[in-house]
Formats: sequence, C-alpha cells, structure tokens
Amino acid sequence: MIRVAMVGMGKMGLSHLAIVRAHPEVNLVAGCDSTTYLTDVLSKHAALKCYSDYDRLLEEEQLDAVIIATPSKLHASMVEKALQKGIHVFCEKPFILDVKDGERLIALAESKNLVTQVGYHYRFVGAFQEAARIVKSGALGAIHHVRAEAYGPVVLRQKGGTWRSAKSEGGGALYDYACHAIDLVNFVAGTPDSVGGVVRHGVFSRDVEDEVYCSLYYANGASGQLCVNWSDESFRKMSTKITVWGSNGRVSADRQECQIYLREPHVAAPELKPGWTVKYTTDLTKEVWFYLRGEEYSAQIDYFVKSIQAKRTQGESNFRSALEADRVVAMILAEGAASSLSAASTATPTPGGKGLISRLFG
Repeated sequence: MIRVAMVGMGKMGLSHLAIVRAHPEVNLVAGCDSTTYLTDVLSKHAALKCYSDYDRLLEEEQLDAVIIATPSKLHASMVEKALQKGIHVFCEKPFILDVKDGERLIALAESKNLVTQVGYHYRFVGAFQEAARIVKSGALGAIHHVRAEAYGPVVLRQKGGTWRSAKSEGGGALYDYACHAIDLVNFVAGTPDSVGGVVRHGVFSRDVEDEVYCSLYYANGASGQLCVNWSDESFRKMSTKITVWGSNGRVSADRQECQIYLREPHVAAPELKPGWTVKYTTDLTKEVWFYLRGEEYSAQIDYFVKSIQAKRTQGESNFRSALEADRVVAMILAEGAASSLSAASTATPTPGGKGLISRLFG
C-alpha cells in the first residue's frame, strides 16, 4: 500500500481526497489544511487524522507520497520540503509561479529518483489522447496551425477577494484556465517557441485578468492561437477544446469527442478513411474504479500510484513537462508587460499629463 497524505482540502483537495481514499492500493494516512473548522469536521465525521501544520505532518508521518492542492504561491516551498524528505509528489496545477524554482525542484526530484506529477487532468481524457496520437503519427502531414480554447463561468460579477483573484497568489484566468489550454497545446502539438499579441483583460476582476488571448509561434513557421475567458456564462462549466491543422487535414478535440478530417489516407493511421471520422470519449476512455467529476481525475491519480510502484520517474505530466506550460505562461506575462509599456510610452499625453491608456482605462 502506498502511504499518502492530502495537503490542502479546498475544492480540488476534497475531490482528490475522495478518489485517493477509494483507491485499493493507497492508504490515506492523513490530511492537512490550515482551516481548523474543515479539519475538525473531517476528523470527527470522516475519521481522518488531520494536521494544521505541514511541517509537523512531514515530521510525524511515514509517507510515500503527498498530494498538494494548496494555493499556487505555496507550491514551491511545500514541494521542496517533501522532495527533501524523499517523498513522491503530485502537485495541482500550475506547477510553479517562478520558472527558476521549477528548474531547481526538477533537479532535486531527479537527483533523488522521485516520481512527480502535476494535475493536468486533460492529458487523461480519451479524446485529447487520441488527438495527440493522430498528430504525433504524422497523419495530418505538416502541422501549420493550432488553436486552444477554454471558456467557462467562474467570475461573473465583481466579488470579494480569494486567492484565485489575487495576482500575488497566482490567481486569474491565466493561471487557472489558460494553463490547462497551454498544456494541451504542448501535449498535442508541441511547445511553442514564442508568443505575441498578448491581451489580458479584466471583465469583472481588478487585480487579475478574466480573459487571455495571444498568438503562438513555432521555430518551423507554424503558428497558433490561445483564447481563454472564464467570465463566459454561456457555458455551464469549463469547456476546453484544441484544434490542429496540417497539410493533410485537421483534428479537433474536446471533452466529448475527437473529430478527424483527412484529405488523403495515411499509412500512419490506416483505420482512418478520407473525410470525417468521429471518435467519442466514451469509446476512448478506460473504465476507472471510482468516478468523481470525470474518469480523468481518477485516471491521473491511478497513474501516479502506478508510477510510484513501477519507479517511473519520467511519466506523463511530470514536473519537467509541466514546467513547459509555466515557461509559456512566463512568456505571456513578459510579452504582455512589454506591450503595456510600449503602449504607455507611445500614448499621446493629455494636458493633464495622462496618456491614452489612462484616458481609456484609468
């Protein structure tokens, strides 16, 4: 049995807790959260041993692994402490807020041969896995464009502050929504080399963006688009989609299905005929032992457990691959800041000393 502790028991943490506790090869040793009301309830009604102090948890419990689902700004320090003690780590996305921290933690984990994984659950959705397989097979020919989209009804009015709405804590649509779409681009079509035309717009939020749009560029000349909006109430819940165009056709995938169009048959995918082929997630997804929110959530935890058992340190969605999403986020932040500075410097001053940006948005 793999001895696991659950750290951070908000929305995602409680989901992971339920999945882990139902896993036949896991012993959920303890939980940890700074909210004493929550830990009191779990201790009393779920018979779960709980800690309010993470350091004490690591000191007192004999653990094989931890699952970290705390606010993003806490990831680096918590991950490092676990790795230093030789503990395998599953960390919710985004992996890290500073790329240099990520590089340091990857080196530490690899030096200790530890299993790492980040919660990019879309990599475990059958339709997205099929899209990645089709692209990597070469059946689409030369890839020339990719578009990733993520929309949903998270922030629909001005509201009080939470860690998701605080820039200093890694909040905003860029870290909460866009990183999923970025990771899908990396997974299906490969990591872009640069970004441009960045737009980060607050619809209801003041400190962070509710929309993110930008262009993606590849060294071979291929291009891409990223379109993210978490203030779109036309969607009942988060909806993510990726489309890839190649010289021989295109593939488009979302949570429900994978649509493939080929101009000509290809030896790399002999099962696909010219024209349209539609494959449904229900046919592409393996059954899991415990269903909560979607098979992919259980599948990623099971993959983490199996990686520990097999000592698979370079598995799917490991720290190294997750850092590639953080690198793209860093490029978007840098390009967005440069664009803002450029716009501000070229704005025509008003008699009152305010530039165009200030007059429009100030």
